[in-house]
Amino acid sequence: MNKMTRTLLATTGTLAVAATITLMPAGEARAEQETFTYAMTGLYPPFSYRENGELAGFDVEIGRALAAEMGMEPKPVGNPWQTLIAALRSDRFDAIIGSMAITEQRLEQVDFTDPYYRSGAQVFIAADNEELTEVEDIRGKTLGVLVASSFADAAREYSDDLTTYTDDVTALRDLTVRGRVDAVITDQLIGENAIHNANLGVQTLGEPIYVDDIGIAVNKGNEEMLERLNEALAAIQANGTYAEISEKYFGRDISQ
Repeated sequence: MNKMTRTLLATTGTLAVAATITLMPAGEARAEQETFTYAMTGLYPPFSYRENGELAGFDVEIGRALAAEMGMEPKPVGNPWQTLIAALRSDRFDAIIGSMAITEQRLEQVDFTDPYYRSGAQVFIAADNEELTEVEDIRGKTLGVLVASSFADAAREYSDDLTTYTDDVTALRDLTVRGRVDAVITDQLIGENAIHNANLGVQTLGEPIYVDDIGIAVNKGNEEMLERLNEALAAIQANGTYAEISEKYFGRDISQ
C-alpha cells in the first residue's frame, strides 16, 4: 500500500467517524437531562413575567442559578397555572419553579423540594376603602382570588361569592374599580410589589391569614431530580447567589 493510499484511507475513516457522531441521536450524544426545563405562569410579577417576549423574574433567575449549579442548561417555559401540575405529570418539563405552596393536596400528586421561600396569604383592599378595617370584615363580601390556588380555598372560609382570575395583578387592579370586588386574597409579596412597583391604589388589611412554605415541584418519585435540586438550592443559598437574586427583586432575602 503506497503513501497516498494510506492517506486516503485515513481521511475516509476520519470522515466516517465524524459522520457517525453527527448522525447520532442527540439523546445519546449528550448526557441525560442536560437541559433543565422548569415552568411557571409568566403572569406573577415579580416572580415571573414577560419582558420583551422572554420570561423574567425571581423564579426564572432562581431556576437559572439552580441549573448552573447542577451543570445543566436552563430552559424556563410558561404554562397556565391551573394545568401546571398536570403538565408536569405528563413530563412536559422537569420541575415547577412557580411560587407553588406546599400543601397536603399537592403532595398527593407531586414531590416538593425544601422550601425556597415563605410568604403569607394576605388580604388586600382598595386604598380608599374605609368600610373594611379587619380581616373578619370580609365575610360574605365579593373576594377576588387566583383560579385553582390555595388562596381560593382560604377565601371560601370567608365567602361563597368569589371572582377568579388567571393572574394576581388583574385581581388587584380590579380593587380600584368600584363594584368589581371588595377584597383580594393573594401572596403577601405579590401584593406588596404591586403597591410599590406598579403604583396600584391598594393596601393590606390586617395580618396574613396564614404563611405558606413555597417549594419546587417535581414528579412523584423522581428522587434523583429532587436530591439534585435540594443540593443545588442549599449551594446557592450558601454561596450568596440566592440572596443576590432576592435583593434584586425584594430588597431583602425572602428565604429568611
